[in-house]
Amino acid sequence: MKDYQVIVVGGGAAGMMAAGQAAKNGAKVLLLEKKERLGRKIAISGKGRCNVTNEENVSDFIRNYPGNGRFLHGILRDFDNAALRHFLARYGVETKVERGGRVFPVSDDAESVNKALTAYLTEMGVTILTGITIEDILVENDRVIGVQGTGQKRFLARSVIICTGGASYPATGSTGDGFRFARKLGHHVITPRPALVPLKTAETWVKELQGLSLRNVEASLWIGGKKKITEFGEMLFTHFGVSGPIILTLSRQAGEEIRKGETVQLRINLKPALSREQLDLRLQRDFQKYSNKQFKNALEDLLPQSLIPVMIQLSGINSERVVHQINREERKTLLALLQGLTLTITDTLSLETAIVTAGGIDVKEINPKTMASKRIEGLYWAGEVVDVDGITGGYNLQAAFAMGFRAGRAAGEEVCSLV
Repeated sequence: MKDYQVIVVGGGAAGMMAAGQAAKNGAKVLLLEKKERLGRKIAISGKGRCNVTNEENVSDFIRNYPGNGRFLHGILRDFDNAALRHFLARYGVETKVERGGRVFPVSDDAESVNKALTAYLTEMGVTILTGITIEDILVENDRVIGVQGTGQKRFLARSVIICTGGASYPATGSTGDGFRFARKLGHHVITPRPALVPLKTAETWVKELQGLSLRNVEASLWIGGKKKITEFGEMLFTHFGVSGPIILTLSRQAGEEIRKGETVQLRINLKPALSREQLDLRLQRDFQKYSNKQFKNALEDLLPQSLIPVMIQLSGINSERVVHQINREERKTLLALLQGLTLTITDTLSLETAIVTAGGIDVKEINPKTMASKRIEGLYWAGEVVDVDGITGGYNLQAAFAMGFRAGRAAGEEVCSLV
């Protein structure tokens, strides 16, 4: 086979950025992707709109990575959100900022991001081969020499960058190949597990609310009866439990605690903008307004229609009662529900359904200045295959692009310095 200086395995966000950067720094680069097209996971991210990054000050980014955020400190400064938006604009993708600082293409089309990255690879002269499955990383004397594909295909190079992703959304090509490579090469792999994943609940009444989306609510995670973390924003009820942005953010810790055998609860404040006293006054006004109606017809100003029967059931108040017959204690019970609707979390959905994989190559075995392996010379890691993960809001794609940028630049500089 034709020899290259740098081989990149995996054509996602990290891989495409790494390949382009290596070529930009003078290397002869081959990008290998197991699927028939590049950027499969980019294409479905953000519900097909692609939340590329967040506008938050990059100095505050680290706190949004529960998985080894400190490792990214210099990496994110090297290629930050402003640099990413400038890069995309250069290739025709203007971006906009939405609620929560989320940055999307103005076109609302994830494919525009893929086209920009492909144009970048073309401009930099990267050779792209798709439909290629890599079986092994070739190493001699603790130095990488290339990769072994299926059907006796060998591709040789002085540097190899692994950007194979995690183990979530396997249909996009992220099937854990990088973890298998790493273990065989003596790297420690932190057990992969789901992050940014919907949650299952013990309560079966969630089925009655399937498809109901709630905005501007507050969800708190309670572990062993103690409040641990709170998120504000949007959530969604499903037939098995709950999902949506704030649930996904809470899911990583929920999953960790469940695996420890802890009791995990989710408490939803449906009216977080109001204090308990303010909400009580609001409820009293509604009760006065509908004093001669049945209880089941008195909550329409306060709650979505589909949620009313569930709240009535949980309150224990007879739905046929006339509102003016409801006493103070019953009203207090309803108030507690409105600001503390409680769900018991039994599990997360599977790793395959998660948006992001937590776990991966131990960051202690990667040089953050270059993304180079500390075990195998000429080997680099970037993207979701590394044990780094962030909350929802564009942070994971930003990390992938930034790690790919640094790995590609370092690999390109290394091989060209040897010429």
